[in-house]
Amino acid sequence: HLIEEAGREDEFVIDSAGILSYHQGELPDSRMRAHAARRGYNLTHRSRPVRTDDFYEFDLIIGMDDRNIDDLKERAPSVEACGKIHRMTEYCTKFAHADYVPDPYYGGAEGFEYVLDILEDACAGLLGAVGEESPLNACCHDKNACCR
Repeated sequence: HLIEEAGREDEFVIDSAGILSYHQGELPDSRMRAHAARRGYNLTHRSRPVRTDDFYEFDLIIGMDDRNIDDLKERAPSVEACGKIHRMTEYCTKFAHADYVPDPYYGGAEGFEYVLDILEDACAGLLGAVGEESPLNACCHDKNACCR
């Protein structure tokens, strides 16, 4: 949505994938789709698991929480690929206190709204960071901390 508003949709290829394949082929949770629709987002992406090829095809691999980050690091085919892994909340500016994107699925409506608030903030920050001098694609300086 932000990329389209900025007129930069030709500059990016964006995809979404999960760690597990349990919900493969399914749409996002109906409650999340409803909350997102109220903000003007149409969530139509079908779930798929992260693939090794993703580490070769994408410049950034974004995880939502510690477990996602750990799972992504385990799947990374190389130290260089591991350097593409970032936490979504790294890009927050308004919600700088958020250190992860929580799972809203077991809570009420407030949980879905809070997740959308965090994601809107982080996506705006990420779009702002792309093209800056910051080394988004640089691998970790401590290679042992990056991948196991």
